[in-house]
Amino acid sequence: MECVIYREQTGAGERIDCRQADGGSQAALNRLAGLKPDEFAWIRMDGPRQEDLQRMGEHLNLHPLAIEDAVQAHQRPKQEHYGDVLAVALKTLWFIEQTADVETGEVMIFLGPSFALTVRHGATDPTVEAERRLAQQPDMAQLGPPAVLHAVTDVIVDAYAQAAAQVRTDLTELERHVFSPARDDLTERIYSLKREVVEFRDAIQPLVPVMQPFTTVREDWPRQVVPYFRDVADHLTRTDAEVRALDDLLGSALDAHLAKVSTWQNDDMRRISAWAAILAIPTMVAGIYGMNFAHMPELDWRYGYPCALAAMALGAGLLYRAFRRNGWL
Repeated sequence: MECVIYREQTGAGERIDCRQADGGSQAALNRLAGLKPDEFAWIRMDGPRQEDLQRMGEHLNLHPLAIEDAVQAHQRPKQEHYGDVLAVALKTLWFIEQTADVETGEVMIFLGPSFALTVRHGATDPTVEAERRLAQQPDMAQLGPPAVLHAVTDVIVDAYAQAAAQVRTDLTELERHVFSPARDDLTERIYSLKREVVEFRDAIQPLVPVMQPFTTVREDWPRQVVPYFRDVADHLTRTDAEVRALDDLLGSALDAHLAKVSTWQNDDMRRISAWAAILAIPTMVAGIYGMNFAHMPELDWRYGYPCALAAMALGAGLLYRAFRRNGWL
């Protein structure tokens, strides 16, 4: 657990020592109890236990359902109001280049009149970068708890854009292989990347309507914070459009690859059919002269054998030339 107290007049932050044996819960609670009217607290919890979050929730008057959502960490992006507390669920996302996998986590943000509580699950922690940005922009911290929501959402949406760019790079590489002369089976790679993009889409698309209410003036929020949320919403909308385009392109790439595989199979069948037709000529001649009838033309002729071989070679050669001319071989 980490806790920072911000003064709205100056935007300066004061970090609370949370290295006690109880994870810092008591130290944070003691400091929260002594908050001044011009101060607000940002409490950051990383995968907390049920009892720790329950204890913090009782002090902050969080709804039991909100605490349950924060502990389970299997929520779609959403926002809920519990009295004067706003709860926002966000999906964190990062791209692993080595395996071309898109991994997701979750951040639950609770905003009250004098506090912001973030509960994180997953390997990446956007709140670290969000706190750094607030420290560099004291004027944002002067806007109160909504500044924390903006900082966290801004970091998460920036990560979305970065992951989309990395997926675009992998897709471009896949497209190059799909339309190359090499006969590599890319079906599994394309389907795997498309599955990751679907996971990406499930994280970002539900967030678009969640962010829209923050782009208008709210009675309980400073008017100065609205343009910042509009900027985040604009970046989110662009990234959402990018992800939709990536999904469509991957579907087209998969269709193109399957069509190419079908063309390969047709080419193979034509080659097999052409060679079968070529071999049918000597097979037919040999079959006729292998019937062992007593009276057959040229059976006792001195040049019958070489003539039969010549007829086989000539027929096979003419068929080979015809198939080569028509592109079957």
